[in-house]
Amino acid sequence: MGREQWKKIWVGSAGNMVEWFDWFVYATFAVYFADAFFPKGNETANLMNTMGIFAVGFFMRPVGGWLLGRIGDRKGRKAALTLTVTLMSASAILIAIAPTYAVAGYGGVAVLLVARLLQGLSVGGEYAASATYLTEASDPKKRGFASSFQYVSMTAGQLLGLGLQIVMQRSLSDAALHSWGWRIPFIVGALGAAVVFYLRRSMLETEVYEESGAARDEDRGTLKALWAHKREALLVMALTMGGTVAYYTYTTYLTKFLSKSAGMDKSTASLVSFCALFVFMCIQPLAGALSDRIGRRPLLITFAVGSTFLTVPIMTMLKHAGTFWPAFGLALLALVVVTGYTSINACVKAELFPTGIRALGVALPYAIANALFGGTAEYVALWFKKAGAESGFYWYVAGCAAVSLVVYLTMRETRDIDLHRVKDEPRRTQAEPVPSN
Repeated sequence: MGREQWKKIWVGSAGNMVEWFDWFVYATFAVYFADAFFPKGNETANLMNTMGIFAVGFFMRPVGGWLLGRIGDRKGRKAALTLTVTLMSASAILIAIAPTYAVAGYGGVAVLLVARLLQGLSVGGEYAASATYLTEASDPKKRGFASSFQYVSMTAGQLLGLGLQIVMQRSLSDAALHSWGWRIPFIVGALGAAVVFYLRRSMLETEVYEESGAARDEDRGTLKALWAHKREALLVMALTMGGTVAYYTYTTYLTKFLSKSAGMDKSTASLVSFCALFVFMCIQPLAGALSDRIGRRPLLITFAVGSTFLTVPIMTMLKHAGTFWPAFGLALLALVVVTGYTSINACVKAELFPTGIRALGVALPYAIANALFGGTAEYVALWFKKAGAESGFYWYVAGCAAVSLVVYLTMRETRDIDLHRVKDEPRRTQAEPVPSN
């Protein structure tokens, strides 16, 4: 892989890292600011309200997927990526300065809600724009490896958030974190977004987009063009379902699960998540490179089988882990299984669509699936907990993985698809193999 391609991957990943830092610090710091925006009362209820606003951000993602996917297909990947990081910076600033319930009543909740809507708009387009950019910018024989850096950067963003949380937990009192300390990560996120905005202004457009002639197509980035590829859009939603539920269960929800359900103190729970996620981040490129050799479907099928049959025992044992090492081992096992999905899902989705509709084709159906399943995962988990049937959530995660397993078993292999000629692919049946180049 040449220096120019590495540069494209770095710039795309750096922005993705900041985007997801801002996205995830909301979830990881929610335990500290949940009571600041609502009347004093039931701690679990306040956390549910805060995570309900977190879920609202996911429901804005389809709008962001449509708007920014359209921009990505009509104006180029660079234009979409620059706009996403601008929106994310604005949302981080709003959360950092949002007034508490004691100061402005529910006015603070309104500010928080607007900020989450902006975040949802931004991330709804960021995933598809970065997935498309990383896939198109890479060597055709190394697309799995290159696109795996999307989740490397996403996880790096979360690790930075968790790392900052761990440092703050050890340097600030619990009272200070609940009072004002939770604002610090959002200030950091806004500053990071400003740096990435500068980097993305000078980034290079992908050759696939420039050479495809997509910019001259009047239907590019439109719902009409997407409708012509409705089967692929439905496929993206179905293959995302199990992966996004499992991913958010073992990333954003894990710290709260270990703290609220397993009885660990917050700092130990954060350390478990940090260490497990660090290893998870490091193995993404290895799994992506493996998919370039053996194909995408074997990894997706391995993930789905593992999540279907291991989720219930892993979550059950995590609840009774008690100390760092057992919890770390179980969390890492779960994330290794999830790697079969995270390492390659970006390129699989991008490989399904032609250049003129690729950004929108990935963005909108993926965002809808995330709104329905990923964004609600924590809320569903807390609902089961409040109802006194927490184990029901474990079966819910396993069931979602089982549905995606059926899709992985019947979908076609995408590894050898030529991105310049993928416009011919919609006329194939899903079970029909794709010829090698």
